[in-house]
Amino acid sequence: MNILILGSGGREHALAWAVKQNPKCDKLIVAPGNAGIAAIADCASVDILDGDAVAVFASENAIDLVIIGPEAPLAAGVSDRLRAAGLSVFGPSAAAAELEASKTFTKEICDAVGAPTAAWARFTDAASAHDYIQAKGTPIVVKADGLAAGKGVIVAMEDDTAHAAIDDMFSGHFGAAGASVVIEDFMTGEEASFFILVDGTTLHPIGTAQDHKRAFDGDKGPNTGGMGAYSPAPCLTPKIAQDVLDQIIQPTMDEMARRGTPYQGVLFAGLMIEDGKARLVEYNCRFGDPEAQVLMMRLGAQVLDLIQACAEGRLDSVAANWADDHAVSVVMAARGYPGDYVKGSEIRGLDTLPESSSAIVFHAGTTEVQGQITATGGRVLGVTARGASLAEAQGKAYEMIDQIDWPEGFCRRDIGWRAL
Repeated sequence: MNILILGSGGREHALAWAVKQNPKCDKLIVAPGNAGIAAIADCASVDILDGDAVAVFASENAIDLVIIGPEAPLAAGVSDRLRAAGLSVFGPSAAAAELEASKTFTKEICDAVGAPTAAWARFTDAASAHDYIQAKGTPIVVKADGLAAGKGVIVAMEDDTAHAAIDDMFSGHFGAAGASVVIEDFMTGEEASFFILVDGTTLHPIGTAQDHKRAFDGDKGPNTGGMGAYSPAPCLTPKIAQDVLDQIIQPTMDEMARRGTPYQGVLFAGLMIEDGKARLVEYNCRFGDPEAQVLMMRLGAQVLDLIQACAEGRLDSVAANWADDHAVSVVMAARGYPGDYVKGSEIRGLDTLPESSSAIVFHAGTTEVQGQITATGGRVLGVTARGASLAEAQGKAYEMIDQIDWPEGFCRRDIGWRAL
């Protein structure tokens, strides 16, 4: 098979790494890719938000399967354009991707099917939102309604923070994503991520993970796109997972089909778990980042078989086979992230690190300049390891981090702390 993956982050490097291990994969192209991906696949310069351009490129390169990594091409309708061109695609339609692209859409779906989630209200002007917060009080959660690269959520523990978030969003800090704002009740509990493949009909759970959103140790500092993850998430027990499928995921998928927008792709349910029960925090329509890194590390080559079956509508013919192991991915980010940070610093020591089925550094924001790996993004590396226990996996990951020479980078030193 000739396979094209769209994206350039750590998620796409992890997907490419897993897909490449499958003997079905004859040729692998990633657009646009990054320095780490370039070591295992061909990287191509294609505008991944332009469905016509991607379709032409796929035709010219005899692509058999397109895997869409990030959310922006999904929201832009790239999967629709590719399917119209007769291509096999992994990723939901633009209409189905509204589950991530619009917080309001997801909340309305939850209300329609009675799925447990936080009480909410939507606002299109700052004054009404301020009045609502004044009446409700804090803690409270303020969300940009649209796509904001994982950063449009403010968990406000004090009134000043909540009001500042409203002002930021309506002043254009998150662009069009903040044109309307959803305000939710604050939920207590432990967060976990649940990943389910859906082919329009069949649901196939493929794993759990727990992300670490805050920038610094002890869950301190601002929210980020994710500073590390581990899998599996012990708080998401088999019973809770089944309840989530029965009470949240299946009703959502049934409602989507009823509306004429059946879902096909991976569904990422962010959950809040407390007292043995789960409530939905949000849906994402793609693999998480850095959750993808730990899932791909544990699933390996079978990822391609699962993705292909999902794209072809035959999930009922495959099964995910899990080893009894654990994986940890620690994000190394540029100092200053998620605020302002400097690009272009050199990262040394990567060539001395192991690369195997149990240890690898996934690249996110990197490029190669005259043989040197340099940082080009906020989240730059995902140092990932497997082990028989979570403690073993964590230890391996931090051993690798200690060998990386990058003074301009930082990481959390407590990834996996909740389970440990």
